Amino acid sequence: MNRNELCWCGSGKKYKRCHMDFDAKISTMRFSFLKGQSKPPHEIINNDRDVAGIKKSGVVNDGVLDLMAELIKPGVTTEQLDNAAADYMKKHNAVSATLNYGGFPKSICTSVNDVVCHGIPSPDVVLKEGDIINVDSTTIVDGYYADASRMYIVGGVTTPNAKRLVEVTKECMEIGIAAIKPWGWLGDIGAAVGAHAGKNGYSVVTDLGGHGVGKKFHLEPFVQHTGRKETGMLLVPGMVLTVEPMINEGKKELYIDEVDNWTARTKDGKLSAQWEKTVLITEKGTEILSS
Repeated sequence: MNRNELCWCGSGKKYKRCHMDFDAKISTMRFSFLKGQSKPPHEIINNDRDVAGIKKSGVVNDGVLDLMAELIKPGVTTEQLDNAAADYMKKHNAVSATLNYGGFPKSICTSVNDVVCHGIPSPDVVLKEGDIINVDSTTIVDGYYADASRMYIVGGVTTPNAKRLVEVTKECMEIGIAAIKPWGWLGDIGAAVGAHAGKNGYSVVTDLGGHGVGKKFHLEPFVQHTGRKETGMLLVPGMVLTVEPMINEGKKELYIDEVDNWTARTKDGKLSAQWEKTVLITEKGTEILSS
């Protein structure tokens, strides 16, 4: 670009005052074909206005998950949770990204016990004391997306093995986020998550993972939660992605329910847990936009 043209990021600033140095830095870097290293496309780099929009959506999304903590208790159905989430979004001028996405019929995902992800809220799924449930919410506010999920223990007390799985899975997410460094590599995330899960005797789901998010629901890169350091896409300021490890008590294999074509369950019937945050990469590190 000409240095005096408006920057490709849409900030409205001249290129020389916005991303010219950024592009120059990337152009001087050497990428290893053997490590699958790649440059991030311009389309996934967010300007300040974009970040502000994602943050605004994140506030509503976090509100949905806070509400779930108040409502989840024995005897509540997952459909009741979905109805409450939909009402909350509507009152806060947001819409659900999952509703009607690829035919998904509900506003949130509710994944109980051996459900890895994409559980469909239902009047037939009644929460019981000691169940573990993941609620995954993605809101859209003014065209911007924020995505996060949390684990909840129904009734506050569960078995020691379920409690430990929930705790270690959260640690995996936090360790994965801590591995993100501006001008680092995507594989650093998976390497950190996989090592911590393995050390604790758990497996990491590899069929599904995190993703870029913000101006669309799913963007590059695909965030694998296993991997090798210094591999994959270059992580740069302005990228927004989710870190959302799915950690299984038993083996990593899963299957998709043939009836609804959405619900993913562990193949061995053992427990699964997941935590997720939307993360902005900054010049100094990271900032959480939805949790």
